[in-house]
Amino acid sequence: MKTLVVTDPPRPGSAEVARLREFGVATVHEAMGRVGSLGPALRPIQTGLRVAGAAVTALCWPGDNLMIHVAVEQCGPGDILVVATAAPATHGMFGELFATALAHRGVPAVILDAGVRDTAELRELGFGAWSRHVSAEGTVKATAGHVNLPVVIAGQRIAPGDVVVADDDGVVVVPLARVAQAIEACEARLAKEAAAREAFGRGELGLDRYGLRPLLDSLGVEYKSYAAALADGDLA
Repeated sequence: MKTLVVTDPPRPGSAEVARLREFGVATVHEAMGRVGSLGPALRPIQTGLRVAGAAVTALCWPGDNLMIHVAVEQCGPGDILVVATAAPATHGMFGELFATALAHRGVPAVILDAGVRDTAELRELGFGAWSRHVSAEGTVKATAGHVNLPVVIAGQRIAPGDVVVADDDGVVVVPLARVAQAIEACEARLAKEAAAREAFGRGELGLDRYGLRPLLDSLGVEYKSYAAALADGDLA
């Protein structure tokens, strides 16, 4: 494994990041073709917080948070720290002191494929955390990893400078090269959803709007009255 710190990775524009934040995780994930999700196991310790920012990535050894200390120095305003481990880890690798240091640098959140602790204090600080575990188990600072090289979480490759969006629904990553495309796709999806919302508000059914009745027919779905279903023994 490389033990390297990259100090100047490319970053997205702040306006692009802000626009992706407005869309939220579910819309971004769907609009990109249902890709980029970091899965249901990474959960927020808080509710009602939505963040987006350029990823600063760190790879640590399980139970060792040395490279988080290294990564803090590489974080700037609006960035999001993304921490992966070289093997599965449940340790509480991130807590209040890290959050205090990152908040000073303008970082709103951490995404951690391990454990987080001091959760009450993090919520009080208003610092966002999405993690696989909550754990009081401590760590050491002994083994080098890397910072601002690509990492993998839940099968998703996250490169430094990719945009990470996180909210109550989870976490999604948008590759830097696809940011403009993702924004365009999200805007189209929102327009489509607005039209559907208006239609449902006036009583139109999803079965008709999405043309699902022929699909039901092809799947052999039948409609019967209660009396007919009773007579045919369907309710037995």
